[in-house]
Amino acid sequence: MKLKPSDVSTVIIVNKNKEGSQTLQVKTKHIDRFKHYLLGVLAIITVLTLTVIYLGHQNQQQQEEKDRLVAQLTKLKGEVPPPDLEAKKASTAQGYIQSIEAKLQTINNYLKKRGLKGFSTKAVGGANEADAPKLTDSETYSMYDEYLNRLVHTVAFTPMGYPRVSSLTSYFGYRSDPFNTASAEFHPGIDFRGERGDDAKCTATGRVIFAGRFGGYGNCVRIAHANNFETLYGHLSRISVKVGQEVTVGQKIGEIGSTGHSTGNHLHYEVRHNGKAINPIKFLTLNN
Repeated sequence: MKLKPSDVSTVIIVNKNKEGSQTLQVKTKHIDRFKHYLLGVLAIITVLTLTVIYLGHQNQQQQEEKDRLVAQLTKLKGEVPPPDLEAKKASTAQGYIQSIEAKLQTINNYLKKRGLKGFSTKAVGGANEADAPKLTDSETYSMYDEYLNRLVHTVAFTPMGYPRVSSLTSYFGYRSDPFNTASAEFHPGIDFRGERGDDAKCTATGRVIFAGRFGGYGNCVRIAHANNFETLYGHLSRISVKVGQEVTVGQKIGEIGSTGHSTGNHLHYEVRHNGKAINPIKFLTLNN
């Protein structure tokens, strides 16, 4: 389609040196719309400029907020009190106390298995002597803890208490021979009253070194313990353990009877140290 003369405008481009000129024909509608194009471009530039300014302002605000929070955290950190050392010490001391009470409870269990009354674990403390060396709580409880470790071992492996909770019918030392009252004999142990089939129990943790017939002792069990102690249980009607077996305090090792050199059902009990018989009465309570 051929344009009308009114649809085309001629633009004359004059050279600044006036050496010539050029003409350019442009559609009239574009010239009429040029101001709209210019306004559009200016609007876009304005929006972009405002966006950059806004984002920069936002970034500045965020940085200021971050700096303010860091300052507050630093201030709060300075206001936080240091760890409560006393509470820390109390916590450590409480741990020692709990350890001590657990060991005392273990000792009480050993004593009850031997027919002995345990002792209270409600209070733990020293003699509070004025001239005693001043120790920290940790040092004091550590000493108690070490002492009780040794005590637990001693109580567990030392013959103590009753192999049979009953009355005694014969004591350690010289006595009339039950088979010949006209003569005397040395009785190396003590006898506990009992009925055939009643339990005979080990009085300390140890290892069985003999289980069988043993002369006048009849059916007999011998157990070796720590510190060169040994216990002997005689006249049993039945033996419940074997040589080499590890036994613990309060464990059944046999049943009461009247085998061997015996006039009736009872339990003969001996405690030996370094192979020599000693009075078992000393080991029946903690006070002997």
